[in-house]
Amino acid sequence: VTALYAVGIALLGVWRSRPEMVRSAERATYGVFGLVTIAMVAMVYALLAHDFRLQYVASVSSRAMPTFYVIAALWGGQEGSMLLWLWLLVMYSALVVGQNRYRNRDLMPYVIATLMTTALLFLAMLVLVEDPFRQLPHEPRDGQGLNPLLQNPLMVIHPPNLYLGFVGFVVPFAFAIGALASGRLDTQWIRSIRRWTLVAWLFLG
Repeated sequence: VTALYAVGIALLGVWRSRPEMVRSAERATYGVFGLVTIAMVAMVYALLAHDFRLQYVASVSSRAMPTFYVIAALWGGQEGSMLLWLWLLVMYSALVVGQNRYRNRDLMPYVIATLMTTALLFLAMLVLVEDPFRQLPHEPRDGQGLNPLLQNPLMVIHPPNLYLGFVGFVVPFAFAIGALASGRLDTQWIRSIRRWTLVAWLFLG
């Protein structure tokens, strides 16, 4: 709901030339980051507490696993991977909003709308299809444990690195949409996203 509000109020603000609406969209973006962070913390806590009432926790962790791999189990399955992907996306979104409080003001409504629309796709999937907080009818004594192929230090750092790179490219994409939508096809927006592009490419590399 907060992400949907951010999209709507950002576009309404630019169409009506109401800067206060765009500022409200920026605050909503911070709000989405805060709410998804709460979900992330809740999932990490559930994994560390071995809360096998949750189907996801029971399917990717067990009491015998080292804590290192229990935490890595967060991205050991589909639902947790999507939650991590979403959290990185909204974290990047909040950073972009913070960096552009006083610059690129004509681009920001479109940037926010693009970022939050992307977040909405993942939020809809997590809420409607791949719910990581789905509960089992009966709590098992122990979980199935993480796939043995994933219990390797290199496999533990591999998915987060990929996600940091892939998700990072949504920022240049959002600025490109903003430049097209606002008609500001100069080089300023390219300079604004140069570091974002390099950081994302660094993680992928």
